[in-house]
Amino acid sequence: MELKRVVVTGLGALTPIGNTVEEYWKALLSGKSGAGPTKQFDASKFKTQFACEIKNFNVEDFIDRKEARKLDQFSQYAMVSASEAMADSKLMESSPNKDRIGVIWGSGIGGLKSLQDEHEGFMNGDGTPKFNPFFIPKMIVDIAAGHISIKYGLRGPNYATVSACASSTNAIIGAFNLIRLGKADAIVTGGSESAITVMGVGGFNALRALSVRNDSPETASRPFDKDRDGFVLGEGAGALILEDYDHAIKRGAKIYAELAGGGMSSDAYHITAPHPDGIGARNVMIEALKDAELQPEDVDYINVHGTSTPLGDIAEPKAIKEVFGEHSYELNISSTKSMTGHLLGAAGAIEAIACILAVQNDIVPPTINHFTDDPEIDNKMNFTFNVAQKRKVDVALSNTFGFGGHNTSAIFKKIK
Repeated sequence: MELKRVVVTGLGALTPIGNTVEEYWKALLSGKSGAGPTKQFDASKFKTQFACEIKNFNVEDFIDRKEARKLDQFSQYAMVSASEAMADSKLMESSPNKDRIGVIWGSGIGGLKSLQDEHEGFMNGDGTPKFNPFFIPKMIVDIAAGHISIKYGLRGPNYATVSACASSTNAIIGAFNLIRLGKADAIVTGGSESAITVMGVGGFNALRALSVRNDSPETASRPFDKDRDGFVLGEGAGALILEDYDHAIKRGAKIYAELAGGGMSSDAYHITAPHPDGIGARNVMIEALKDAELQPEDVDYINVHGTSTPLGDIAEPKAIKEVFGEHSYELNISSTKSMTGHLLGAAGAIEAIACILAVQNDIVPPTINHFTDDPEIDNKMNFTFNVAQKRKVDVALSNTFGFGGHNTSAIFKKIK
């Protein structure tokens, strides 16, 4: 069976540094930080009092107030980003067969705010169980995919992926595989997350995973820097329209890039820490290259997982050197989490968009907030520190790893 080619025909983004794809991309290239004091709740008693929050966003500008109240914030973000991607793709304007269009959406946690709100309401009441009838539908992870499909009447494959911070890349790879197997003509895919809550920040603080650089939030996310002290929690969503190449050509669609391959692996090592030698990261990049039928030297840019954690930022460059050898010094590497923070289950989607736009525009966004080299990291590698770099980008690889040892890599290349 000959596999179909899969291309990207639409993009949507809602991020801490831009509420549209255009805003997001401009902010990435300018090295803008999205971090600031937490505004969604009083964080004054928390170890971490800042985050990368969405700004200047009113959900009622996009979704009817009555309908918005039935959605957790992670689903609201999903609907907004998917709407931008669908409009960008013009997919619905070509009278497609909706039985052949699906939705595969990722989220690491889902409706955490709804869970917290309902629990607080019960605990502050008189003990009588009075719960919102939309509580469960607001909370469950698969509901975002359901809402997107209902809005557009998409009756193809529909499900959610949950693999912590790898969730949306798993969604993208799942969509990719269904399309190239001929199971769908197009799929709306990506991920969303909204975990900047009392429970979210409190939980990650208990794990000692978050930066506590409260005196300088905008410089707190500093991947590969000697003085990094944890990740900065972010929120938002990213959406991609993936489509069968022939289907896209037939309807005259704009094509951003080709999704050439995807890899998945497990560290099988620890629930939160990466394997110190980067074995899982190494394996997933090898698998992605094999799937895309590419050689290591074909890759020009890697958007790394790069969360600004002490262990992860050492293990991933080790894995890159194992896979790419001497070519490790020829390619560009960057962690856009230095600007957006870590969007958990939505990270893979917005970082895939960064890769796609790097391929389209031949420019690599920077890793900001680099002040001091870490002697445990090979700084001869080009981490694109602090300033965007123009270069030919024919192939870009996006790495996303999650708690539980989940590893994913997706490869995008120029369309030919």
